[in-house]
Amino acid sequence: MQFLYPTFLFALAAIAIPIIIHLFHFRRFRKVYFTNVKFLKEVKEETSNRNRLKNLLTLLMRILAIAFLVFAFAQPFIPQGNEVKTGEQAISVFIDNSYSMSSVTADIPLLEKAKQRAREIVEAYAVDDRFQILTHDFEGRHQRLISKEDALSLIDEVEITPAVREVSQVLRRQKQALNNSIIENKVAYLISDFQKNITDIKPESDTTVTVNLVPLQSMRKQNISLDSCWFQAPVQMKNQPNPLVVKIRNLSDEPAENVRLTLNHQGQVKPLGSLNIPANSVITDTVNITVLKTGWHEAELSITDYPVQFDDKLYFTFKVPDEVRILVINDGKTNRFLDAAFEGISIFKVDNLPAKNLDYSKLPDYNLIVTNELSAISSGLSFELKNYASGGGNLLVFPGRNSNVSSYKSFLSALPANEIVAFDESERIVGRINTSEFVFKNVFENTRSNIRLPQTQGNFQLTNFGSRGEEQLLSYRDGSTFLGKYRIGQGHFYLCAAPLSDKYNDLVRNAEIFIPMAYKMSVSSGKESQIAHFIGQDEVLETGSPKKDGETVYKMKGSSEEFIPEQRKIGTKVILGVNNQIKEAGFYNLFFEEEDVREKFAFNFDRKESDLDYYTEDELRAKTGGPIQVLEANAETDFTQFIGERSRGIVLWKWCLILALIFLALETLILRLWKT
Repeated sequence: MQFLYPTFLFALAAIAIPIIIHLFHFRRFRKVYFTNVKFLKEVKEETSNRNRLKNLLTLLMRILAIAFLVFAFAQPFIPQGNEVKTGEQAISVFIDNSYSMSSVTADIPLLEKAKQRAREIVEAYAVDDRFQILTHDFEGRHQRLISKEDALSLIDEVEITPAVREVSQVLRRQKQALNNSIIENKVAYLISDFQKNITDIKPESDTTVTVNLVPLQSMRKQNISLDSCWFQAPVQMKNQPNPLVVKIRNLSDEPAENVRLTLNHQGQVKPLGSLNIPANSVITDTVNITVLKTGWHEAELSITDYPVQFDDKLYFTFKVPDEVRILVINDGKTNRFLDAAFEGISIFKVDNLPAKNLDYSKLPDYNLIVTNELSAISSGLSFELKNYASGGGNLLVFPGRNSNVSSYKSFLSALPANEIVAFDESERIVGRINTSEFVFKNVFENTRSNIRLPQTQGNFQLTNFGSRGEEQLLSYRDGSTFLGKYRIGQGHFYLCAAPLSDKYNDLVRNAEIFIPMAYKMSVSSGKESQIAHFIGQDEVLETGSPKKDGETVYKMKGSSEEFIPEQRKIGTKVILGVNNQIKEAGFYNLFFEEEDVREKFAFNFDRKESDLDYYTEDELRAKTGGPIQVLEANAETDFTQFIGERSRGIVLWKWCLILALIFLALETLILRLWKT
């Protein structure tokens, strides 16, 4: 047996007090007159023996009561093999409050069981110990050590949250808070169902913090999840079918049949059919969305599934542009065939501007920029065109017959792209069209039909550097490039080897090639269009820079909450930091003034919690090992006693206190009931 506070044993000196009182206690004797003193000696001896026994028993009860009271303050214990740490301790308790903890076990939600465990752990420690209560929310008030009373109050306030953190990230946050304390004894507890898709901890060599895992038993349930969705085309068009791909996962060991998929768009709920999903598999389905108006659209996909329902809805937003803007930069006259090609489609708006009269700040407003046979590209224009393409724009270049090859070489090498070398006036015919690339994909029903391909009367020879990443869209019969595509940053760069003029190139007269080419170049995007975001994952958003003078502040508002995101301007873009301010799934408007919505974002609950597969205690023990311990306990275990016995052995101070009270009670009984 050992003592947690052995210095209290000096108080055993107080045992001398009842001994001294007993030794110096002299009774006053009364005179008793007897008519017959025949039996006086016998009575006197008997009474003296009884009094001596009574006094000795009283003294013994008092000594034992004081001794066990001192032992109670010294807190004796019997070690159980773990190292006993004395003195003040810093304890961090993580409570998993993610959506998986809302499942019911033993008739109560798993989160309530976790909160009960947390209270029992806190109660197992002393009043002067310090505590951290941590959840998936990573709130600021959870980053410091607090008193025992405050810790119990924070535990009561824990609620389900959409935020999800990896277990390794949680453990780092716990160690950060504990290591900021000057307290030497540091202990961390993680109370969770330990889903496999977020439990990524590994064996550690760090022994400064004792880590304990407290697994809660949860039943694996069937679950169907609406995983994600995306449009096949980068730009959605009015009065046209816009194919939307929907990804659905079956996260159970049994097949799911007749899963109904519906779409809520523009106030109308449209059933999209029933799906059969094999066990533990993923399927994709394509639905067509026809929009009747331009501007921002909010839509919601949903499926029928029970009991896990937080991932049964998927919100997404998209914008149908009022117009597709195209800028044609000319050196002299405009190209009438080019203008005529875009005039046939009302959504296209073409601006023809001379190269010497450009407002570079307005270049990002255009979906496609075409340089029409510029004689030279200045260093300033070269720099701006490169920034435009890198930022997500589409740039199409037609060099002129008498262009300055040196200026073009500098421009093309800076992108980088293959460079023009010399002009060859021989007649050539395009022999191949790349129908697997976006520009010509799904344009022709039958590529083997008699498609008339472009023919040129002269073209520039191009270098062929493999490192430039060229993708041929149209190529001559000898395999050389007629029209090439390059990925520049987030945008696309297209280079034609021949001038645009019909004197050298009949591309503009070839409507079946040129019209779809120009159209799809205009609506293509090198930057993936994210129509659905996820809480906790997409903490950084990107939007356009405000076209206002002076300082402006973006605001975001959902169905009930409004906040100001972190804002950082980079060039023509503004980076917005959500920073865990979004708690509910739904639609959020971005604006300066509430009536003037600049952009719409759709946020959904994180799908990490959809996979209801958990580690068992044995699997956790095999996965972690080292200083990380897995606490084995059933649902009825009192963790206050359990933790106390693990950290201090079998605690005996309560028994000492009980024995002290028993001996005091026996003393009282002896004094009151023992008749002399």
